[in-house]
Amino acid sequence: MQTTDTNHATKVKATRRLRELLQQGKTLFIPGCYNAMSAKVLDHVGFPAIYMSGYGTSLSLLGMPDAGLTTMTEMQANARNIANAVSVPVIADADNGYGNAINVMRCVREYIQTGVAGIHIEDQVAPKRCGHVAGREVIPLVEAVGKIRAADRARRELDPDFVLIARSDARGAHGGSLSDAIDRVNAYLEAGADMAFVEGPTSIAEVERVCEQVRGPVFYNMTGVSPRMSLEQMQQLGIAMTITAGTTMRATLQAVYDIAVKLRDEGPLAEAAFIDAFKKHPLGDVHTFAGFDTIRALENEFLPQEHLDKYADSIGHQPEKKQNAK
Repeated sequence: MQTTDTNHATKVKATRRLRELLQQGKTLFIPGCYNAMSAKVLDHVGFPAIYMSGYGTSLSLLGMPDAGLTTMTEMQANARNIANAVSVPVIADADNGYGNAINVMRCVREYIQTGVAGIHIEDQVAPKRCGHVAGREVIPLVEAVGKIRAADRARRELDPDFVLIARSDARGAHGGSLSDAIDRVNAYLEAGADMAFVEGPTSIAEVERVCEQVRGPVFYNMTGVSPRMSLEQMQQLGIAMTITAGTTMRATLQAVYDIAVKLRDEGPLAEAAFIDAFKKHPLGDVHTFAGFDTIRALENEFLPQEHLDKYADSIGHQPEKKQNAK
């Protein structure tokens, strides 16, 4: 399990903290979340940073696939909720910037204001789609370079530390190739991007080629059609940052499906058995995890005593009673 100095993280703004993590010279492994709750779990476990999945956002928020159906407002709102729920830097999917270069400038400003530490912007046409499904197309290189230049200017005006990751989907796009994708991300680095993201290499040999030929830090999405590697392998290749975007989302789908089947087959008492078993889990005290103990502590600090009398004869989770019971 990776850990981070959360006290240091709270003293340093998220964008600067992310850059400090990248400057350590080790492959930064970041799991993906899809909402504030899943992000809070990852933060609780101790990861140094967290990734907001665009696919996870679309599926959890709309129940729809990652096919350009979420708006910038929906994505930005999810990013804001996630960034405010955790103590570590968040990197967010910003799709294709939601328009041309001018739209991208607003996109960058909006994401900076959410509190996330960085975003990636891709070179797909609109409507875009998941980088690991067929049917993708990319915009002309000159247009894509202009969007990255615009993104760079916008972030420099508000927060130069904001991390800009430029993604190319040309490897698996209609009429594209790995060579095209590598040439594109190198152009994006020259245009001001901090990291290069070639989406969808299909073999370790292709990943090696990306790492050899990209003229800057490499961001790797280890999911879908792309090969799985150990952290040590990625470190040897020189990958700066890697994400597992959909693991948390798939784990949630599996867990919800399994309990749903039990409820269907065994009836409502299956819930009682599940809750009893869940109490043994590290997160089994849901009320404490959610933050009710923190709310009570803040009430004790800031509210008059008469507003605390409500706890004397009410029933339910109470931090003080829980501690006394121990």
